[in-house]
Amino acid sequence: MDTGLKGKRVLVTGASSGLGAAAALALAAEGAELVINSRDRGKLEATASKIESATGVKPALAVGDLADQSQRVKVILAAREQVREGVLDVLVSNTGGPPPGAFLDHSGEAWNNADKLLLDSAIGLTRAFLPGMLEQSWGRLIYITSIAVLQPVDELILSNTYRAAVTGFCKTVSNTYAGRGITANCVCPGYTATERLVNLARSRAEQAGSTAEQVLKDMAAEIPAGRIGKPEELASLIVFLAGDTGAYITGTSTPVDGGLYKGLL
Repeated sequence: MDTGLKGKRVLVTGASSGLGAAAALALAAEGAELVINSRDRGKLEATASKIESATGVKPALAVGDLADQSQRVKVILAAREQVREGVLDVLVSNTGGPPPGAFLDHSGEAWNNADKLLLDSAIGLTRAFLPGMLEQSWGRLIYITSIAVLQPVDELILSNTYRAAVTGFCKTVSNTYAGRGITANCVCPGYTATERLVNLARSRAEQAGSTAEQVLKDMAAEIPAGRIGKPEELASLIVFLAGDTGAYITGTSTPVDGGLYKGLL
């Protein structure tokens, strides 16, 4: 299937590992002109090397912490400098998740930090790159959120709250700009084999007096597919939405979770 992504200018944030790295690799395999972001230059360079070895595409780097507004501006400028005409065709907005815990476990500062990490970063990136997409009447906005926006996870109240806000933001943007060649969609990973999932398993294990390994087994048992997901399985959906293949899909929040989400809609 020809996705039409060859030569498309793409920025993937949070791409040094996990879901972001998998998405970047999959997009590079389609021939995209790729910029990848992370706050950790060493990890980002290692990921870029792996992508180049696997695909022949050498990603450009835009290093910075998207939760910090001044650093986010530098990331945006770096991305613009490294793509043709300074315009993106595809934005994949992704960040790590805030810490787990119940409502009263988190200070006001923790809530503010989660807002900056999840919601403010997505809005800032969109504000920076949407105008260029509108000028060319073609663009793809893809936000990696979580199954928690469809089925909240008790100990992830920060993520539940601000990723849900990103979902509302995405849906509104999709309604406004669909007629101008721009699609906006969320992808919602369930339990997927990432460092984030391991940290969640450790947190649950501490509370239950168990082990992280047992918690991961219990998580897999909850899933109709009977296993934890792979990052590349989410990446395949991102590729589909990013290309010409996803031109008539907008305003959606699609779970990639092995059937974990039990709702009808």
